[in-house]
Amino acid sequence: MSWPTCRIGDVFAVARGGSPRPIRDYLTDSPDGLNWIMIGDAVDGSKYITSTKNRIKPEGLKKTRMVREGDFLLTNSMSFGRPYILKTSGCIHDGWLVLSPKSEEISPDFFYHLLGSQILYREFSKRAAGAVVKNLNSTLVRQVQIPLPPLPEQRRIAAILDKADAVRRKRQQTLDLADQFLRSAFLDLFGDPVTNPKGWPVKKLQELIDPERPITYGILKPGPDLPEGVPYVRVVDMADEMIKVHALRQTAHEIAEKYRRSKLQHRDVLLSIRGHVGRLALVPVELVGANITQDTARLAASPAVLPEYLLGVLSTFGLQRWMARHAKGGAVKGINLGDVKKIPIALPPKDYQERFSKTYRAMRDLRALEVTLIDKLEALHGSLTQRAFRGDL
Repeated sequence: MSWPTCRIGDVFAVARGGSPRPIRDYLTDSPDGLNWIMIGDAVDGSKYITSTKNRIKPEGLKKTRMVREGDFLLTNSMSFGRPYILKTSGCIHDGWLVLSPKSEEISPDFFYHLLGSQILYREFSKRAAGAVVKNLNSTLVRQVQIPLPPLPEQRRIAAILDKADAVRRKRQQTLDLADQFLRSAFLDLFGDPVTNPKGWPVKKLQELIDPERPITYGILKPGPDLPEGVPYVRVVDMADEMIKVHALRQTAHEIAEKYRRSKLQHRDVLLSIRGHVGRLALVPVELVGANITQDTARLAASPAVLPEYLLGVLSTFGLQRWMARHAKGGAVKGINLGDVKKIPIALPPKDYQERFSKTYRAMRDLRALEVTLIDKLEALHGSLTQRAFRGDL
């Protein structure tokens, strides 16, 4: 069975937020202030926004937009299209779109899954404007066609998708716990690398890199994607300190040869230097000979430092903040290699590094298993979603 369709604008009033400027002049701690809803108020993995960290003065209302409990918010740039259901009221800036239901005949849970589905993401992406940073606007969102089953069917479909999503979230929680354990193990063994309470000698990152394979970025223009060629790693291929090997694109051998300076070896550390500055990954053995893009730096550890320790120290909050402070640019920030080479690294004795390396390898195996399970659950959830919105579930 296929469901009838309608435009998003037929069931939702769609509008963009606005920002009183300069915003610092409107922020307030007063109890009569209006909630100021920021993207940072959305908790990772949650479908709801329940509270805000900041408030604005009531006189700022005429320069922004009021939203209420039960409305949907969509991010409209960068990772656009991510939906949240409001469990509070407040004002939104121009990084949000609000979708306010026009009817009681809709299930919030059904539309949460629909608005966050790959089906709509592809439609939003196709329509979004902007070369470097794609943006949604209220007009194009209103025009997108969506399936509209009867309310009882909406609720039935939402219940099925909620159960599948709950299993996926539990696996993600296990992965998050593994990450927390690893960070805790690092701090217990070495202390904060910025305050350096154990007094380890501090070196510039460049001093800990193999001089035969200096810090470098990769391919500027990989060219068209090929069915057979040399795999290359982009920032989007790096997640949870691992590389999505199955998702890598491939470039021509002659292009990769031009950039042989950035060829990868087993246990090289990769650091994103543009866009999501500070993402990290360790190169697995199956990617020996692969390459990277210009948005990624290769860090080939010298004998003085173990790659697992190097990755661990760079992932700490203090050094992530150091990199964020040195990142420059507007919509897409980046850190230059000159600054990367100066990152201060506390260098403990090799036997301490080895102890952490053993812990890291054990947790890496657990994390790899969890990531595999999460990928399978993502695929299952995507399949269920497509079937549901086609009327086949």
